[in-house]
Amino acid sequence: MKIIKLIVIFTFFSSVSCTESNDNNGSDNQEETPVVLSDDELMTQVQRESFRYFWDLAHPDCKLARERYLIDDPTYDQNIVTTGGSGFGLMTILVGIERGFVQRAEAVTRLTTALNFLENADRFHGAWPHWMNGTTGDVIPFGTMDNGGDLVETAFLCEGLICVREYFKNGSAAEQALSQKANALWEGVEWDWYTKGENALYWHWSPDYEWQMNFKLEGYNECLAAYIMGAASPTHPIPNEAYHQAWARNGAIVTSGTKYGIPLIFNHNGATNNVGPLFWAHYSYLGLDPRGLSDQYANYWDLNKNHTEIIYTYCVNNPYNWNGYSNKCWGLTASYTRNSDGSTGYTAHQPNNDTGVITPTAALSSFPYTPTESMRFLRYLYEEKKATLVGYAGPYDAFSPPYNWVTRRYLAIDQGTIAPMIENHRTGLLWDLFMQATEVQTGLQNLGFSSTQHGF
Repeated sequence: MKIIKLIVIFTFFSSVSCTESNDNNGSDNQEETPVVLSDDELMTQVQRESFRYFWDLAHPDCKLARERYLIDDPTYDQNIVTTGGSGFGLMTILVGIERGFVQRAEAVTRLTTALNFLENADRFHGAWPHWMNGTTGDVIPFGTMDNGGDLVETAFLCEGLICVREYFKNGSAAEQALSQKANALWEGVEWDWYTKGENALYWHWSPDYEWQMNFKLEGYNECLAAYIMGAASPTHPIPNEAYHQAWARNGAIVTSGTKYGIPLIFNHNGATNNVGPLFWAHYSYLGLDPRGLSDQYANYWDLNKNHTEIIYTYCVNNPYNWNGYSNKCWGLTASYTRNSDGSTGYTAHQPNNDTGVITPTAALSSFPYTPTESMRFLRYLYEEKKATLVGYAGPYDAFSPPYNWVTRRYLAIDQGTIAPMIENHRTGLLWDLFMQATEVQTGLQNLGFSSTQHGF
């Protein structure tokens, strides 16, 4: 059974354990007189606060996203920047421009610094590593053999690069230069190298260990973006058959199974007859628009909406009887978690791995799929629990109602989907930018996709 990379690395995150103060863990917010905000005002507020992670808390040199930020220990891992989370950060900054959180010219300067850093950072056949040193651009190994290119993290970054390119391509001279830089970076990724000459994509390549990690990208999990990017590449495209044979498993990705009477549509890796963590419905879809998107295997709007509704229904049904789970407190995805001894670890929360921990990004990044249920959760956070569950850069990464536990920490990959997915719900900003890219449309059509939303 294939296990997704984020699950593989639990041991790393668990080794970064420290016991959180549990009962009423405290907050960097003071108690406030409640102010009832409109739905739009609340969405703007959580977008603004999440934006701060990628602006105020970014690495001071390269301006990309730090892997993590601990409120009680801000210098911890302070020099580690993350490739995928930085891609989400690029998109979050575009939301910040649109929402007036930052001046456009200031954002252009910041983004230019970030892209210049990416141009000079370590790359491995065009792919960036999972982690980099934010000052030097040198690879920081994610594991012993994981010291080279990370194709999936690179795919998430390229989603952001294409959005940046499209957003600024008709702007001022500085903006057009930024757009061209983003295009050159994206076109430099050698997707075809990561096939090993097969009809498949592989996650890692290392100059020291080559293909020893041998992690083939097979669906269904969060890795769809890698196949979309590989098919779309004008410089290093992958064979169309890689998508069908490896990712779609020659059609075996499809299931007729249901959960709570809701069609699963796809077999979720490691979750037979159930669904995986909700980030699978987010990461590839910050740019890839699932509205009206279909291929021979699925309608992708139905896929993600059903995935979210199954997680929501599971939390409401609450088979483990966790105190605090409800129709306003729900959402399971990969994040920090509370270990059985009260320390902080990491796991991919899902129905078959439920530790009694709720992760705010799960419901908040699902706004497009479950707007009513996600708004109910947002109001719960900001009207009932703001003093303990929300900090300077938005909701803390995870909390456990039955144990009255909250981790006052942030992770880039969790914070980074909130503002973009809420914006996609509100205006379709990132979806429209990404899907208007000519090579994206061509790549999708070559794989057999059609989009009623975008007319191809």
